[in-house]
Amino acid sequence: MSDTPWIDTQQLRVGLYVYLDLGWMDHPFAFSHFKINSAEQIDIIAGLGLQKVRYNPELSDEAVALAVASRHKAPSPAPVTDVARVPAAASPVMQAKQAMLAKIRQRREVAERIEKAFVATARSIRDIERNLYSQPAETLATATGLVADIADRMLTAPEMVIQVIGEKPGGEELYLHSLNVAVLAMMMAREMGLPRDVVSTLGLGALLHDIGQHDIPDRVRNKVGDLTPAERHFFEQHPVYGVAMAQRMHVSDAVLAVIAQHHEHWDGGGYPARLQGEGIALLARIVVITNYFDELCNPPALADALTPHEALSAMFARLQGKFDPQLLRVFIHCMGVYPPGSVVQLSNGLLALVSSVNTTHPMKPVVLVHDPSVPRDEAILLDMSQEPQLNISKSIRPAQVPREVLNYLSPRLHLSYYFDGNNSPSGKPGASKA
Repeated sequence: MSDTPWIDTQQLRVGLYVYLDLGWMDHPFAFSHFKINSAEQIDIIAGLGLQKVRYNPELSDEAVALAVASRHKAPSPAPVTDVARVPAAASPVMQAKQAMLAKIRQRREVAERIEKAFVATARSIRDIERNLYSQPAETLATATGLVADIADRMLTAPEMVIQVIGEKPGGEELYLHSLNVAVLAMMMAREMGLPRDVVSTLGLGALLHDIGQHDIPDRVRNKVGDLTPAERHFFEQHPVYGVAMAQRMHVSDAVLAVIAQHHEHWDGGGYPARLQGEGIALLARIVVITNYFDELCNPPALADALTPHEALSAMFARLQGKFDPQLLRVFIHCMGVYPPGSVVQLSNGLLALVSSVNTTHPMKPVVLVHDPSVPRDEAILLDMSQEPQLNISKSIRPAQVPREVLNYLSPRLHLSYYFDGNNSPSGKPGASKA
């Protein structure tokens, strides 16, 4: 931005988009460039020891930029930071920045807690999937206990936070389609106010929805590319095979319905029975949505993957006939327009990764911001509910993002979701409903 014009700090105005040529720890703001929105911000900038700052006319309010430009016909000859000082530890600037860092650390601790819970659950489900066919009765009891525990934690959390899981916890092998489908389905059930026992039943059905794929040969199940008509017919029988196995395990009729109907569509175009509308069981209609979403985001050929934002947009705009319209609205409300895992551009021009969404305030997610002046390990985790002047401008496809930015944000090849079952509106872990 060396071609940006300069302005004396005495000429700063609300509505001007400015750049502070200081270290990130040498000013109290979340970003080193932003649009001034208050006289208080002008006073703070004036106290930072800068005689001049750069500004961007295109990102500033038009009338303000024109007024400033009319007073400055020629650019200032050089960058000016006359007072080269680092704020003392006790200065208001440093205190404000330290308070901001404390909030970021708290958000990072919450994220790490969710990741650890995800890893433990994913490993348990690996064991369930491994033992389900050799020890069906014992494994079913384990699975039932696991989803009951998840339901308890979801339903007792004062607020529900859904988070995308990063690379650190254990790598891509921890991605589990069944876990994603179950967590997102149970999130919807919580939003709908369904009873605890129904949420548990839904979770078990979602966890077991694909057990019939065990009877599908690997060459068909894992084929990349179009299936032949014969292969397609074979694959579309996996719900039937799943029901047969689940009946031998003596699961409830509600769980059987989820397994049998998780590929049926509202418009009758699904399989295997071509059911439609309310002829599809309620819990199955929920799983249809979360199953379809996860398959769009995590297809066998990763080159075909949609971003979470693209997947939601496609389901609402082009594919909505496949889903119960009321339930689809519930899902979109919970996930927000920009679900966790979406790469987005903020209104200040910076790129960010949506890290987590509070289902109570889905339009104000927590985002991990790309700022090359901040080390990756200390990256800004910004709660947009606390930044009223900032919003998301648009979603960005990862392929359109420069490699160094993508490496900084680190979106996964596979998207895994988990939830915070230990959060509260105050941000203090461990709170529960009175």
